[in-house]
Amino acid sequence: MRITGILLVKDEDLYVERAVRNVLEFCDEFIAVDNGSQDGTPEILRRMAVGSGCKFAYHRAEHPGLSHELIAPLAGTDTWIFAVDGDEIYDPSGLRRFRRRLESSEFDRDWVVFGNVLNVRQLDPGAGFAAGHLAPACRSMTKLYNFKAIDAWEGPCQERLHGGKPRFRAGFHEGMRRNLHETVSWEEADFRCLHLCFLRRSSLERENSPPRGNIMDRHARSWKQRADDFWRRLRGLGPVDWKEQRYGRGPLVSKPVSAFFPEWTA
Repeated sequence: MRITGILLVKDEDLYVERAVRNVLEFCDEFIAVDNGSQDGTPEILRRMAVGSGCKFAYHRAEHPGLSHELIAPLAGTDTWIFAVDGDEIYDPSGLRRFRRRLESSEFDRDWVVFGNVLNVRQLDPGAGFAAGHLAPACRSMTKLYNFKAIDAWEGPCQERLHGGKPRFRAGFHEGMRRNLHETVSWEEADFRCLHLCFLRRSSLERENSPPRGNIMDRHARSWKQRADDFWRRLRGLGPVDWKEQRYGRGPLVSKPVSAFFPEWTA
């Protein structure tokens, strides 16, 4: 059993190093794809690739679809694909425990596993707390896929794990999903993430700038979403805030987060 991490980013230099460092031990190999960043993201990832040896591969891509092309050949192998974004900070000690559970075959009959998430509106790493919205009531955006369950992932994909269609092996199907965020509390979770979706993530962004859309939203919006945006513009309305709809649900809660910000060692 192997775990392959796949990162797709654009202009994420404020948190991308933390996002990657927190998951490197969890992964057997890590692939970073930069989709044309103009801030310090490429420099950070190149430096990390050199410092991490053969475990870390860095790619500069003009289109985010490369991130899927790099992992598609792993279909049918005993590999878990772990997709990470530059605004996702995982609990590294929890991932160590979770890796042992994966190795024990606890999730072998699952196609995809979703973990616990705090969608962060306020973050103070020094004080060790964050405030935001938990999943549930929000959706979980964590992405851990069992590629042993499929023979291939066919068709065009706008980015890793989005678009196209998996061709499942006998005994597996799309509905085999493990929703850990619905059965395990935030405090008890091993597979948990701070999703910094409401925070400034690049040195190019102004303070208090509105949250931006992600790469998938820019490249894979459905025809209905595009039509809705067009009619809203004709009526003088702003675009629908998809981020609020997905990640701003439920009460605002504060949680201790020191476990997500351990000291780095050389």
